[in-house]
Amino acid sequence: MFFVETLKLEGLGNRSYLTGGSGSAVVVDPPRDIDQVIAAAARRGGRIAYVVETHLHNDYISGGLELARVSGARYLVPAGAAVSFARTPVADGDSVAVDQGLTLRALATPGHTPHHMSYVMEEDGRGVAAFTGGSLLIGTVGRPDLVEPRLTGGLARAQHASAHRLAAELDDEVAVLPTHGFGSFCSSSQAGGEASTIGAERRNNEALTRDVDTFVAEMLAGLDDVPAYYAHMGPANAAGPAPVDLTPPRQADATQIAQRLAAGEWVVDLRSRVAFAEGHVAGSFNFEGEGKPATYLAWLIPWGKPVTLLGDTQEQVADAQRELARVGIDRPAAAATGDPQDWVAGGEEWRSFRRATFADLGAARARGKDTVVLDVRRDSERSGGYIDGSVHIPIHELHGRLGEVPPGEVWVHCAGGMRAAIAASLLDAADRTVVAVDDGFDSASEAGLPVAPPVVEDDGDEGLIA
Repeated sequence: MFFVETLKLEGLGNRSYLTGGSGSAVVVDPPRDIDQVIAAAARRGGRIAYVVETHLHNDYISGGLELARVSGARYLVPAGAAVSFARTPVADGDSVAVDQGLTLRALATPGHTPHHMSYVMEEDGRGVAAFTGGSLLIGTVGRPDLVEPRLTGGLARAQHASAHRLAAELDDEVAVLPTHGFGSFCSSSQAGGEASTIGAERRNNEALTRDVDTFVAEMLAGLDDVPAYYAHMGPANAAGPAPVDLTPPRQADATQIAQRLAAGEWVVDLRSRVAFAEGHVAGSFNFEGEGKPATYLAWLIPWGKPVTLLGDTQEQVADAQRELARVGIDRPAAAATGDPQDWVAGGEEWRSFRRATFADLGAARARGKDTVVLDVRRDSERSGGYIDGSVHIPIHELHGRLGEVPPGEVWVHCAGGMRAAIAASLLDAADRTVVAVDDGFDSASEAGLPVAPPVVEDDGDEGLIA
């Protein structure tokens, strides 16, 4: 009996898959923390026969090499991927027998990377599921600009051709099971939904409903910022990632936390933005454990900088440690949990700052209060409308551009509050007076704030939101 079990990596916006039959299984694009994959396979009662990669990932470190080693599985990697370890190279059309009546067939689908491969699970010769990695996503495709700038245009065209190949070779009822597209920055645009089929994509996917020139032009115009840590993921995956170490970090007391801050290390507070604003260690940064700490911390931190984690509980620290390991931040230098007051050494400062809404900002302006409004959304978000007179520094650039924030009380906002909290902590650590706007941006105009309309570009045919 054919099965597919989805392993969701919510923080990074990705999926991995365990698939196969009653006797043996395949793991597609595993995360670095392979313990959850092994546990899922054990619950099924079968052995892991194959570990397959659709491509060398740019957004996370793979656990494929280690999973193949500990399970004894064959490690299938696209032949065109230049790697430094032993593996079974896979070329277009290659297939392997997985279980009785089940065959996994490789289809070359370049575009997200030059060597990208999709895999079709066939039951009794009929396709039942397509593991499309960063090729055909739900309603969109993987972005083509993560490998090398000079290849981007050609890879964008290859994405269009690969999507059409999948649609031409597979029946409408074949399930589409991508790795990216659930919040990952590897997606060329926001994907829609949790599940899809080839038939649904044929009707709705932009790569299958637009001609190649229109598709490429629109996709390239809409590409968003690339997280800085992506530059380290591909080389790590090509070299062969080391096994992950998730043993608890050593505990730090208040004196040690102060010493690490004095040494220029990053002390990261995982508590909610509400709790952090009410009181925190001076100089610490707030990356909520319930948000996307791996994505934004890895994006902002100088690569290789030691990290100490502060959390409500050991479980919160362990969860963050797991997420950070997925993107190559392997071992926290130290950690502390419990009463936040215990994190402050004698004579050290306990800081706090205000939280507010856009209505509060409107009221402050109406009273004539001199305020600096700092928008930390990405360029693509700001093009959809912004508060007149606001300063714009995307969150991933703020740490290096703090000196550009004008003097005065800074009211910082994003789209919903999480990134504003990160930005407020950065500003607070720089000894700026800050107010974190913890509110949805749609409330700005409702509060009477002057919101500039979306930027519209005319392509000579119809208006497109830039």
